[in-house]
Amino acid sequence: MWALVLLGALLLPGHGLGHGPHTPSDYDEMGQDTGGGGTLEAPAQPRSFPGQLCLNQSHGLALSNRSLELLLGWVPTRLVPAIYGLVLVVGLPANGLALWVLATRVPRLPSTMLLMNLAAADLLLALALPPRLAYHLRGQRWPFGEAACRLATATLYGHMYGSLLLLAAVSLDRYLALVHPLRARALRGQRLATGLCIAAWLAAAALVSPLLLQRQTYRLQASERVLCHDALPQDAQLAYWRPAFTCLALLGCCLPLAAMLLCYGATLRALAAAGQRYGHALRLTALVLASAVAFFAPSNALLLLHYSDPRPGAWGDLYGAYVPSLAVSALNSCVDPFVYYYVSAEFRDKVREGLLRRPPRSAAASKASGDGAGRGSGGATRSSSLL
Repeated sequence: MWALVLLGALLLPGHGLGHGPHTPSDYDEMGQDTGGGGTLEAPAQPRSFPGQLCLNQSHGLALSNRSLELLLGWVPTRLVPAIYGLVLVVGLPANGLALWVLATRVPRLPSTMLLMNLAAADLLLALALPPRLAYHLRGQRWPFGEAACRLATATLYGHMYGSLLLLAAVSLDRYLALVHPLRARALRGQRLATGLCIAAWLAAAALVSPLLLQRQTYRLQASERVLCHDALPQDAQLAYWRPAFTCLALLGCCLPLAAMLLCYGATLRALAAAGQRYGHALRLTALVLASAVAFFAPSNALLLLHYSDPRPGAWGDLYGAYVPSLAVSALNSCVDPFVYYYVSAEFRDKVREGLLRRPPRSAAASKASGDGAGRGSGGATRSSSLL
């Protein structure tokens, strides 16, 4: 849905991402020879805006008129930083507080370890955004150098896909607890939770490691504007970035989403068969699954479309829609705390207890709450976890 709305805004006549209607001559100077090149023809549209290396600049790129219009318009310079700012304002305190409560005031159950790692990944994603936020607010001008550009790009994707892999691990934990409660007593434990967390972090690091190995800062032809990752040489995109991002989308998003669909699908069937008693858990599980698909699927679908047919003009201006859809994916880190932690009354009590120094509830009430939550999740999980 997000992808269709953004793509429609891009393609409506007179409503592009530039600063207003204009004729192709508005950017003609960007397509002229500045000392060695000829008139620039519109190149293919793989992923990042494809550029032609300038003959008189070793790290300069010339872009087509349409790419310039999309690159410098209001969406990447106003809408995208607004979304990233929202992630910082909401995600940073929400995940920081959740991580503190999980680490200090919640029993160290296997599900707690998974949720702690999820909160840490979402927190690190918010902490990785300030350099990219400054880049967009400065009108696509990267001031921090090549090494920082590579690191910022890798951390943005790494923490985002790390969160998705951990969401898949949580879905597996929930599936075992609710669909196979007897088997879960033998399978679920600290060893399995630790292994899932380590596997998620290592997989995310391996998937984004190619982003650290190739140059990503280029100066825009006839300007002092240095771009970070938003414009790359066309040859490098087809030879290097195409396989790198195809693997990232398939293994970092499609595979975890498929695992979540399978695990939560079976969980939903089990909860529906249990009747009204688990109505709240049923609605919450459906919300978790829907939010993951809504936030991650559009940007990765656009990513795969870019690479599915690299012919010139095959997919038009999809990268202009991909940039804001990537920012929307980061919003998932703001939603996670509220559907995984703060939805629990017991978790909210622990937050109030920690912040306001309120005395804990009576032992009898706490015991009743813990017993009820334990029965609802196969006897191995409390209400501090997802259900």
